[in-house]
Amino acid sequence: MGGLYLHIPFCQSKCGYCAFYSLVGHESYIGDFAGAIVNELDGRLSEMALPVDTIYIGGGTPSLLAPDVFFGLADSLKSRACAAGRESIREFTVEANPDDVDETIADIWASSGVNRVSMGVQSFSDKELKIIGRRHNAASARRSYDVLRNRFGNVSLDVIFGLPGQTFESWKATVDEVIRLSPEHVSAYSLMFEERSRFSAMLEAGEIMDAGEDVSSRMFQYLAEAMCSAGYEHYEISNFARPGFRSLHNSSYWKGLPYLGLGPGASSYDGKRTRRTNPSDLKAYLHRFGHSGAYSGKEPFYEEECLSDEELVEEYLLTRLRIAEGICLDDYRNRFGEKEADRLFLKASGLSRLNGDVLSVNKQNIALTERGFFVSDDIIVELMP
Repeated sequence: MGGLYLHIPFCQSKCGYCAFYSLVGHESYIGDFAGAIVNELDGRLSEMALPVDTIYIGGGTPSLLAPDVFFGLADSLKSRACAAGRESIREFTVEANPDDVDETIADIWASSGVNRVSMGVQSFSDKELKIIGRRHNAASARRSYDVLRNRFGNVSLDVIFGLPGQTFESWKATVDEVIRLSPEHVSAYSLMFEERSRFSAMLEAGEIMDAGEDVSSRMFQYLAEAMCSAGYEHYEISNFARPGFRSLHNSSYWKGLPYLGLGPGASSYDGKRTRRTNPSDLKAYLHRFGHSGAYSGKEPFYEEECLSDEELVEEYLLTRLRIAEGICLDDYRNRFGEKEADRLFLKASGLSRLNGDVLSVNKQNIALTERGFFVSDDIIVELMP
């Protein structure tokens, strides 16, 4: 079973925290880009793991795609994915900004086979939204949610804590509003000052302040307790879902399943040890895939990395410890051998004895606790070979 990911690198404005590859003011390229995506897929069909179970269109801002462009692109994706081994896609997700959502585009998404929409709300405080450079306000986010709610049975909302100017009370109000709206899925991320983001430069210049670990920890604790009390499963460090609504596509990343990534900056993984990443260069991408047959007979557009045995262990620890189920020691032993499994078990047991409220360890399983989720980076580093 495999996934198909498309990276749409267009935005109307750049959020202060964002370090993903995206371009502002390049919307005139969208039509050509949609055709290039299909041409890339046609040239890489042999890399697609079968059956294709999920499609995820992310970015950037996929909701900038005009209705006719989106419909044609979705039809091309489904026809190739389904012809390659599946009658229907279990989960077809599109990311959306609240300002782009209206009845017309939502109807197009639904008629195109989309059955899950992930909307980036980030906050229900207008002051915080303005600081981080979002185009929408809280009222438009609520209106857009209502539009989606009337058309989709699976809606996910994204929020961020630790924002500049954010207080515990304003964060609490955002969490409470999310729970009131009752989406099927919620992704909640701690603000990260990514190297290439505007916020990183502002932090270095002293123009904004980091919220601090104590404040962020208190925000995370309230989030986890409130979401679980409302009936959500805390199934991954940053993700909560009502029973039966975990993100299938994102779960494939955390479980090491294969996926094919299309578009500039997109990555792919064969589920074994090969990772392929497209250069983050829209013009080079359009030059390469802007006409039919652009892939055949040429050197690959992507850069390829073959993971070493040590890197495979590191990736396994990084991804499996993100999910609530943690690491199955039998699976770990089968993949990496008895000696490595014994090393991990002994190391984890020692950490658990020292600080049992962050790591749960038994002979079958190693998993982070709720408190352990917040300090996961430190624990994972300790468990590395």
